[in-house]
Amino acid sequence: MAGDMQIEWRNAQDLPSRRYICGHCDAPLASNVGYRGAVTVRDGRHCRNGGMMCVYICHYCSRPTYFDLNGTQSPGVCHGNAVSGIDDTTVRDLYDEARRATSANCSTAAVLCCRKLLMHVAVAKGAEENKTFKQYVEYLGEHFVPKPTIEWVNHIKDKGNEANHEIVLMESEDAKDLLAFVEMLLKLIYEFPAAMRQKQTPPVTQ
Repeated sequence: MAGDMQIEWRNAQDLPSRRYICGHCDAPLASNVGYRGAVTVRDGRHCRNGGMMCVYICHYCSRPTYFDLNGTQSPGVCHGNAVSGIDDTTVRDLYDEARRATSANCSTAAVLCCRKLLMHVAVAKGAEENKTFKQYVEYLGEHFVPKPTIEWVNHIKDKGNEANHEIVLMESEDAKDLLAFVEMLLKLIYEFPAAMRQKQTPPVTQ
């Protein structure tokens, strides 16, 4: 769809203000606009009030966020932070996909996505093709990861192989650890160099 998209929600109402981070655009906000749904619980012939579920509208991207009776948010908040300066479309898309997977509590999918991303980055930065995940992570650790964080390399290497080769599901903490490592790596390889290039670019004179 070309141009800026605007959404007008018809008959939206005032709600109790709620602070949250939008799972669509990552913006922290406090919204009081949206929809509420009263829950009725039927027990035989009797009915009782079961509480209230709400949909809040983000005033940055205009997209809806649902909160159930327990306050669980959907879509959830993505782990990690956005990384700028990534000029490789595949790397950018894989990182975004991994973050979205964590927002849906799909930890194993997030770990496997990060695993593929690290292999792609290693090859893009000079590693030979058709190597193992272990070799790619070691390559990145040797050339791009600061020495004080080298223990992370071994941890990520073990978890990535565990997710891919063993019959085991990854936990949320596994996905958070791997995303933290990937975010650091992408900042070192893409964001910081891009920011420095921008600073070194001569200003355009009229």
